[in-house]
Amino acid sequence: MLSPRQTRIIALLNQKGGVGKTTTAVNLAAAFAEAGRRTLLIDLDPQGHATLHLGVEPQGDATTVYDLLIDPEVDPAKAIVAARGNLDLIASTVDLAAAESELASQPERHRILSRRLAPRLPQYEFVLMDCPPSLGLLALNGLALAREVVVPMQAHFLALQGVGKLLETVGRVSHSVNPLLRVTGVVLCMHEPNLSHQKEVVADLDAFFEQARGSDLPWRGCRVLRPAIRRNVKLAEAPSFGKTIFDYEPWCPGAMDYRRLAEGLVKEWDAMLEARAERSA
Repeated sequence: MLSPRQTRIIALLNQKGGVGKTTTAVNLAAAFAEAGRRTLLIDLDPQGHATLHLGVEPQGDATTVYDLLIDPEVDPAKAIVAARGNLDLIASTVDLAAAESELASQPERHRILSRRLAPRLPQYEFVLMDCPPSLGLLALNGLALAREVVVPMQAHFLALQGVGKLLETVGRVSHSVNPLLRVTGVVLCMHEPNLSHQKEVVADLDAFFEQARGSDLPWRGCRVLRPAIRRNVKLAEAPSFGKTIFDYEPWCPGAMDYRRLAEGLVKEWDAMLEARAERSA
């Protein structure tokens, strides 16, 4: 079993919907699993799209993330579903939409998920959370648990403006809730690299993140993660069949992009763990 320091916990977050957040959460998790890494995906969105994307349909008596948040007597192990080889899921249903109001009076309500899952997380090398497209209590529970934030977005001017506000929000959460939280990077989704407008937005992002180097900001190490995920109709089709892109069309451009993105993140993580082990030796 791994120690908590050897589990990479990533929240996929963007307050704007339709930017490729769930597609990235599911397919990045699947790519880690395909690479042989034990991975857990937590669906924190009441829409349950990550759950459906994996072809999981919780029945009436199934234990979901809603039960973990609401009922302290629920065994967290019952909420974990084996979705694929090396890939487990904690599913979501529409019931989750009621959690924010039901937990409103609970003390430390933003840390409930962290407390419930702490004993289980060391089983995994990677934990990914598909956060809802809002910054309410569900997203706060994800950010309190996470060590990193990855922001899926499209390379459009308005999206660029939104990222600045999102980073400020993460900064506030870092100061008040989770001082270990950092923004790792931006994943460009539905990308069309030959469009001049998108090239300009990517250049602006690179320059913006470069300005934060050496600061004490939570995004001081943030960068545009490469490769960008090219616009690919297969990525849009796969969820309707309850399949990841690797189930549906494993060698299409979208699958190749997510596979390469995961390979880069795994290599980076392994190098960090090796350096940490050498320092403690």
